[in-house]
Amino acid sequence: MSTEDAKTSSVDVPRLTRKGESLDEKLADQKPGIDIESIPEEKGTTELILDDARDITTHVITVEDDPTLNPWTFRAFFLGIGLSAFGGVLAEIYYFKPQTVLVSTMFLAIISYVLGMGMEAFTPRVGPFKWLNPHPFNKKENAFIVIMASAAATSALGTEVLAVQRLFYNTTPNGAASIFLLFSSQLLGYGLGGLFRGSLLYPSKMLYPAVVPLVSMFDTLYKDHHTGANRRRFKIFWIVFFAIFFWEILPEYMFPLLTGFSIFCLADQHNPIFTNIFGGSNGNEGLGFLSGVNPMTIPLKAQVSNFIGYILCILVFCGVYYRDTWNALSLPFLSQELFYPNGTLYNQTLILNDRLEVDPVLLEEQGLPFYAATWVVQLLTTNLGMAATFTHLLLWNRDDLRLAWSWAAPSNIKRNLLHFNWKIWQDSGMRNEDEELETDPHYREMLKYPDAPNSWYFAVLVISIVMALVLIYKTNSTLPWWGFLIALILSVISIVFFGALYAMTGLQFIIQPFVQMIGGFLHPGKPMANMYFVLFSYNSVNQAQLLLRDLKIAQYVKLPPRAAFTAQIIGTLFGAILNYILMNSIIDNQRPILLSPQQYNSQAIAWGGLAHELFAHGKRYQWVAWAYVVGLIVPVPFWIVHRYFPKLRADYLYTPVICYFIGWLCVGINSSIFSYFSIAFLSQWWIRTRYPAFFARNNYIVAAALDGGTQVMVFILSFAVQGAAGTAHLFPQWWGANQNGNYDRCLQV
Repeated sequence: MSTEDAKTSSVDVPRLTRKGESLDEKLADQKPGIDIESIPEEKGTTELILDDARDITTHVITVEDDPTLNPWTFRAFFLGIGLSAFGGVLAEIYYFKPQTVLVSTMFLAIISYVLGMGMEAFTPRVGPFKWLNPHPFNKKENAFIVIMASAAATSALGTEVLAVQRLFYNTTPNGAASIFLLFSSQLLGYGLGGLFRGSLLYPSKMLYPAVVPLVSMFDTLYKDHHTGANRRRFKIFWIVFFAIFFWEILPEYMFPLLTGFSIFCLADQHNPIFTNIFGGSNGNEGLGFLSGVNPMTIPLKAQVSNFIGYILCILVFCGVYYRDTWNALSLPFLSQELFYPNGTLYNQTLILNDRLEVDPVLLEEQGLPFYAATWVVQLLTTNLGMAATFTHLLLWNRDDLRLAWSWAAPSNIKRNLLHFNWKIWQDSGMRNEDEELETDPHYREMLKYPDAPNSWYFAVLVISIVMALVLIYKTNSTLPWWGFLIALILSVISIVFFGALYAMTGLQFIIQPFVQMIGGFLHPGKPMANMYFVLFSYNSVNQAQLLLRDLKIAQYVKLPPRAAFTAQIIGTLFGAILNYILMNSIIDNQRPILLSPQQYNSQAIAWGGLAHELFAHGKRYQWVAWAYVVGLIVPVPFWIVHRYFPKLRADYLYTPVICYFIGWLCVGINSSIFSYFSIAFLSQWWIRTRYPAFFARNNYIVAAALDGGTQVMVFILSFAVQGAAGTAHLFPQWWGANQNGNYDRCLQV
């Protein structure tokens, strides 16, 4: 933050923390923001460091606001709707394809920046055309576009449910019911997430690390490029952006060996143990140990816990597999499918009756299926981490959780009723304007704008609930009303706990297996009910986290709350309509391929139909369920140790993160994990503590450039040569591009 910035800021920015200084001492001596450019970068400069989330949000991201910047422009809506259509269509197409093409917020930010600057340059600004180009394209317009487009660029989980009904259950809900099902399932989480803004959004500790590079990029792109430090940051961004942009051609296309260079596999290309442990350049190949989410953004505390979980994952996976636990040696090392005991794929259609429910007689004939042992570990440790989250946050973050439910306190309910404004288009004036220590300075800057009040989010929630209760019967979901209410309660609890963990650490837990198992026990033998249960629980949690993440972007760039609310609602509804249209087109044209027995219905059958047979007490995978109980206990010893031996710093560990990531390497390409941690510790420990000024100026803008350049090139290559547009055109076979096997030349198994 420059000296000029500090002078013009309308809030007091807390100074950086000196080593050995307590938070109370720091807050007792609040001064206007330090000129970060004036801090020397010589080796050994450790007097000032970015010690907590508040330091990052006030010294990496611009705090001051320019209220004259207007996001309500034609080009903001035009580009927002256009990129919403682009992202919504693309997301739905590739939801039903084996290739993964993601339209990320960073990609949308860069594309919208280029298009917005183009519209500013080439649209007339005089006469009757002035309303098309009223002023220079600004960062609030850019954020408005990104929030709208990102809301549409996530394929609605409800389309999978509708697709399964058409493909496997010969049930096709009418068009109106289908679209309103998508509306209700997508907006339910928005309503819930919006009501928890006071605890999951406004406080400084709710950092949302993944959005910091994006906002840092906005600050760089929209400040004066011709003066001082920002000129240097602007140049650094584009140099790094284009450097990584062109570099990605090598590992992604011409030289894929670089994605997973393994000395062990190159030394012995016929060793299956080496492949399992050190391989990882291809999906489900190996654990990627010692082989070559942006690692520069996750806080060090979360990285340490993540790394411990990673090391334990390698040890546990190898121990379970080579001890032949759960028939492991007869099954693949890494896989998510169901198998017969001899390792062949399990034909799930042979255990279903004419109503496509699990038939006990047919199940007896086929026998119970097996999971790969490493996948069982993943299920077990996921449940362990989920349960540990509740206890961990109750022990370490009680005040934050109390704040989350403050709106439900009788005194607050009475106050809200007494001051309720039925003119919901007006600002309710119910926001807290007290400058509390934990309140984000960026939020205080937002108080000048009319709020999108709680009544708006409450209305969205109530409408979504009513629609859902009607639609679960109109769509023949087999989910009873009480099952929906349990799913709703489960999502509310999960949003508070897992939302807080995501906001503080940047690590997002996938809780789908967690809710699938609960749904399976509640509705045994009903795969479709299980899918709807997951839709209204897991999907609501995911949508709430997306809403809060995007609202944090709005808070950091000072986009007015009502503009953010408008962008999210338009993007979500428009995206849902496009998702539905594309889903029907894909099913009509690709029905034989989608009817593969190992496709979308498989997990619903496994969890909805076989939960009691596989995971109940005394059954083969009983410890997957018992992990819920064990996980509740895991954080307690760490809390006791810290209480009586604080110097051991047991508080530095996130026990839920450690537990959850013990199952991390169960799927996907694992060869980059070791380099991920190397970069993470270099950034968040070495540079942050030894060169704090350099870190504050450059870390997040470099992270943004690396993300942006990589995502743009990967997106281009996906369509140009990797088969996203139809036929793949792989690079010719050579030593660095082993197209006939694993890229790292480990044993092909």
